[in-house]
Amino acid sequence: MLLIIMTLLIGLILLIWSADRFITGSVAIASHFGLSPLLIGLTLVALGTSAPEMIVSIIAALNGNPNLGIGNAIGSNITNIGLVLGITALCLPLKVHASVYRRDLPMLFAIMVGSGLLLINGYFSRLDGALLLLGLLGLLAWLTYLSVKTQPHTPPELHGERPAFRKIPFWRGVMWFLIGLAVLLVSARILVSGAVSLAQLLGVSDLVIGLTVIAIGTSLPELAASLTGVIKKHHDIAIGNVLGSNMFNLLGVLAFPGLLAPGRLEPAVLTRDYPVMLGMTVLLMLLAFRLHKEKRLNRVGGAVLLLGYGGYLVFLAGAN
Repeated sequence: MLLIIMTLLIGLILLIWSADRFITGSVAIASHFGLSPLLIGLTLVALGTSAPEMIVSIIAALNGNPNLGIGNAIGSNITNIGLVLGITALCLPLKVHASVYRRDLPMLFAIMVGSGLLLINGYFSRLDGALLLLGLLGLLAWLTYLSVKTQPHTPPELHGERPAFRKIPFWRGVMWFLIGLAVLLVSARILVSGAVSLAQLLGVSDLVIGLTVIAIGTSLPELAASLTGVIKKHHDIAIGNVLGSNMFNLLGVLAFPGLLAPGRLEPAVLTRDYPVMLGMTVLLMLLAFRLHKEKRLNRVGGAVLLLGYGGYLVFLAGAN
């Protein structure tokens, strides 16, 4: 048991470190080729914070544990809203920009409903996975369009908001990119191996381990990014990071179990976990719409989200 827990901790630490190095290298390379900070933030950094979930999902599917990847995708979305935004809002109330409740939340809800329609028949096929991946490409194209469209109106100070990346030489950016990617792959394999062993030892399903241990572990980069964003008073980054990550989780992370290991879903995905994910998103939408005049998600809202997440964990524990 102790060895399994140590394996999980080592895998998580390496996964988080390598994801950070991967993002650093990616942004340094992109900056070298003249991509704007806004475009980098909307695409590379958002994808980078979802890299742990994506790599874990691929490794799990290749190892014949697709439910671990499915649980990771859905569980990470629940964790991002309930735990990450809940803790962040409790630490410091989050200002909610108008675009969050006018564009970002409705977009996330639409993606969630679309992915639900693909899963509703209880079978996750390669076609379903391909459609989700196609949706991810469409989302990236849309974000790129938004970046180009809004770039002329970007305040001058935003063009210098990532000076640290510009100071990194191109060769070092490539080095961190390659090292980060390599360690991501190795640490994901360690993490998946430890998670499967823990599931077998405790007598619970891969799905539940993916929804809890793996989801919380792979959501740590989002928590770190959101807390850093709110401390530095970049509230849009804190909320946008979570919403963007949830979109990538549904379209990218969830796609790989279908593409690599198609098969029947565990019934609990549709009867328990997907409804909770949808419910947490609707709760966030209600809080955002209710508080939009105040333009902030206050500590009460954060406490509500955190209590909702805690209730879900208690429900999971009771069901197993």
